[in-house]
Amino acid sequence: MEKSVAETASPVPNDRPHPMSEAVASQEPENTQSDIHNPANLDLVDDRDVQYETGIRLATIISSVTLTAFLITLDGSIIATAIPKITSQFHFLFRKLGDCLQSTSSALQPVTGKLYAHFSLKYTYITFLALFEFGSLICGVATSSNMLIIGRAIAGMGSSGVGNGALTILSASIPLEKRALYFSITASVGQMGVVLGPLIGGALTEYTTWRWCFYINLPIGGLAIASLVWVAVPNTSSEGPKQMNFTSLFHELDITGCLLFSPTMVMFLLAIEWGGSTYPWNSAVIIGLFCGAAGNLALFLIWEHKKGESAMIPFQMVKKRAVYSAGLCVFFLYANNLMTSYYLSIYFQGVRGKTPTLSGVYMLPGIISLMVSGITAGLTVTRVGYYLPLAVIGTVLTAVGSGLISTFTQYTKTGTWIGYQIIGGLGRGLSMQMPLVAVQNNLPASQIAVSMAFLSFSQNFGGSLFLSFAETAFGIGLGNALPRYAPGVPVDKISSIGVSGIRSMLPQSDVEGVIMAYAIAVQQVFYIVAATATVAFIFSWGLGWKSVKKARNTSPEA
Repeated sequence: MEKSVAETASPVPNDRPHPMSEAVASQEPENTQSDIHNPANLDLVDDRDVQYETGIRLATIISSVTLTAFLITLDGSIIATAIPKITSQFHFLFRKLGDCLQSTSSALQPVTGKLYAHFSLKYTYITFLALFEFGSLICGVATSSNMLIIGRAIAGMGSSGVGNGALTILSASIPLEKRALYFSITASVGQMGVVLGPLIGGALTEYTTWRWCFYINLPIGGLAIASLVWVAVPNTSSEGPKQMNFTSLFHELDITGCLLFSPTMVMFLLAIEWGGSTYPWNSAVIIGLFCGAAGNLALFLIWEHKKGESAMIPFQMVKKRAVYSAGLCVFFLYANNLMTSYYLSIYFQGVRGKTPTLSGVYMLPGIISLMVSGITAGLTVTRVGYYLPLAVIGTVLTAVGSGLISTFTQYTKTGTWIGYQIIGGLGRGLSMQMPLVAVQNNLPASQIAVSMAFLSFSQNFGGSLFLSFAETAFGIGLGNALPRYAPGVPVDKISSIGVSGIRSMLPQSDVEGVIMAYAIAVQQVFYIVAATATVAFIFSWGLGWKSVKKARNTSPEA
């Protein structure tokens, strides 16, 4: 790795070695202490001297990663419409599918950054995408609930590396000052999966079979893989994939850290998923999971500190203000976005009595405004160079929009619920991609893959954690409101019939009261949603006042 700073930041030539298997050989790794990490040496990286991808090759790369972003969000929303069919056939709680997908994805996300840093971006990305496709195929042909759960877990393993892989590939292919624009385009197209999921899923389950909700992933992912196979994808390091023997590989990938971190995340996520629903919060199972997660986390932190720069999550990188501020910012912003999408759907279906299809249509104002403001923010950063004002203004608008949505009732006028969604969507579009740009503006190219994995994990973990908090708040709000507005209806009955059964499976005399209780429960959730945006506003100030149009300081002290 003893290269000049400009070389370290540049993509590799087209004749680089690329298959993952070629990276494992008998040669020992070189010293990882490059000039970039030495404060005595030059710490400025000027992207203007780097030759990035252009033309049809760049268009193919952008199209492929954008298509996979759409695929992942579509997969998350399309399955919701198949819940009744799947549960009636296999007689199990559908929530188990979400548990195994989320657990495997979160547990493996940090180590995927090390894989992208040491192996070919192109073939590592294709491997993760193929793994996701294989898991979807197993779900589609499943003949039992266990087979379905195993397939979903494999899909989670694949999805763990798809999101940050897309960001890393875009970073290696596009100059820093243009990345905000393409990050925003990719994220905006991905958001369309939230809207189209219920529409496509409803049509598939009604006219074909629920299995097509999984099969549909195969042609979309297959097209993305086929597009990438025929194009050269640059790596974040000018050296390309390293050659290492097995011992060096074990050390560089921080397999020990991964083995400590993975069970930590699985135990913690299972505890917050099962607590209060499958088991009481004070049960031995939940307490044991929390204790096990805490103990493993302590061992993991000690180990990572000992590993130093070769750690799965390097402390030297994370302790930079811009990096930890960005991590916390996306943690709360993604939680805000996920809770908004999930509970707006519940509002329109449960409180307003709309179908899943119409619910998706009614959420278009927020999605479209997010897309427009996201692309506008990307263009602004490209032209002006500064991202901090957009992050600050965006989080303010997000907090205001979320707070206004918390006033929704069954009588809210159309213009009101459209306008409030637009405010929140504008805020999320302006702010969500700025932390990614800030991190890349403060780190050398050799740390881009690891940093994108760190941010992807922060997003995923924030969404998982706060969805659990929101579910608890919704349950408490519903439990407190039902005795007041519908005293004859038990909470368990409402939970069993779901949002779609409120008007069809309850006595007409109870429907109005249950709808009132649902509206109040949704309001309780959006208090949390507004709070996440407020906290994101605080951390957004830590992103720093730096321009992406200037050579950037990447020293450890920056």
